[in-house]
Amino acid sequence: MKRYLTILLVLSFALLLPAKNRFVQVEGPNLVKPNGERLYIQGTNLGNWLNPEGYMFGLKKTNSAWMIDLMVKQLIGPDAAADFWQAFRTNYITKADIDFIAAQGANTVRLPFNYKLFTDEDYMGQTGQKQPFLLIDRVVEWCKADGLYLILDMHDCPGSQTGDNIDDGYGYPWLFESERSQQLFCDIWQQIGRHYKDEPTILGYELMNEPIAHYFDNREQLKQLLEPLYKRAVKAIRAVDKNHVILLGGAHWNSHFYMFTDWTFDKNIMFTCHRYGGPATSEAIKDYIDFRDKTRLPMYMGEIGHNTMEWQAQFVEVMKQNNIGYTFWPYKKIDDSCMMGIQRPAEWDSVIVKFSETSRNSYQEWREARPDQQQARRLLMQYAENSRFDRCIPQTDYIQSLGLGKVRR
Repeated sequence: MKRYLTILLVLSFALLLPAKNRFVQVEGPNLVKPNGERLYIQGTNLGNWLNPEGYMFGLKKTNSAWMIDLMVKQLIGPDAAADFWQAFRTNYITKADIDFIAAQGANTVRLPFNYKLFTDEDYMGQTGQKQPFLLIDRVVEWCKADGLYLILDMHDCPGSQTGDNIDDGYGYPWLFESERSQQLFCDIWQQIGRHYKDEPTILGYELMNEPIAHYFDNREQLKQLLEPLYKRAVKAIRAVDKNHVILLGGAHWNSHFYMFTDWTFDKNIMFTCHRYGGPATSEAIKDYIDFRDKTRLPMYMGEIGHNTMEWQAQFVEVMKQNNIGYTFWPYKKIDDSCMMGIQRPAEWDSVIVKFSETSRNSYQEWREARPDQQQARRLLMQYAENSRFDRCIPQTDYIQSLGLGKVRR
């Protein structure tokens, strides 16, 4: 009884603390934990779970979520496709995965998600209200139990923010030219802010991933629209949540920051960059370092990886030397180049991958290319089963190259 009274007193005292003393905060170029210690982000990304990408399934041409979903429906029909996606969501990330990440010495997890989770649009076998917080709340509780922080990343925005497959769109960043999409973008972030305003396990909200790719002749004009939209979304969040850090990514794959002119409009913002290639040196990220020093705000490497173990280990040291925290991409995918590798089912390439690569421009082509449906269903469900934590293979060398600890299962 005495133990429970002590816990109640501690919780009551915590609730009485000022909000800023319960949340991670920005202090100059650093993030600071509630106890006053500096937080240096080290962790991974839960990519593919709530924003499927083709290459994580071993696919190439079929590379965005809507393409994968269409391909699966063409293979086995909409009902069986919904069953596959349900098994995929259930198995791919569980408490065991979060426990494992924490056991490696990580302190932060970045969770990419698709805005469609917050609408009634058809997505991953679901229509109507999808109860998005049911999934995210579970991750919050698992992270809380393991002492991990969680960054929420809208990887796929209304109208598309990038103009390539990674935003699950249709090849152009219409978000920046659509008032309806911008309003929905702000409304969803406000909904998220309202739900998590009192949750200190959430480190912050990353408004959008990799906006405005380099493919478009009007990309410079589009980049000028990025800061105003960020300010609009921050205002919407601050109307309901004044506690959390808000993360702003640069254009051109989170690598260009020159279009930002105002970094004083909010007292709790930071910036986030990405890097997948080039030399593993401070000079390679000089633009990021210079912008961080200019703004006196934290810079965080939200995505890095898919390289040699030597390159990754060297870049970890570069980031540590320059006070740029990081989350490697991704935690889990088919084969390797991740923390946990998913084993390809036998015949996966000859059946599933082959169908995904076959021309399907007409109904006749669909019919002629379609393999045996029972075989296809079995293979897809086997993939979902193989994605379970206890069926995955820890990539020991990869994990150690991230600057994290030895594998403990």
